Amino acid sequence: MELRDYMKTKAKEMGLKGVRINTAGCLDRCELGPDMVIYPEGVWYRYDTTQDIDEILAVHIQNGGRVARLMLKPGDDPPKVKE
Repeated sequence: MELRDYMKTKAKEMGLKGVRINTAGCLDRCELGPDMVIYPEGVWYRYDTTQDIDEILAVHIQNGGRVARLMLKPGDDPPKVKE
């Protein structure tokens, strides 16, 4: 919830128009950690920090690019648990 709230505030600060940030259910990828999907492209990202969110908003939303290091692809597995 903290990161979602941060993303909403940051998007507003950046003046991003036509962007809606909301909470959704699991979307069948919960096991991968905090994630988002950007429509209409259907691009999935996993994020851990406010810096990740800043990068996604700037690169993808503002400039139309992709943040390859954070993108989720079909078949991605959950992070390995350290023993």
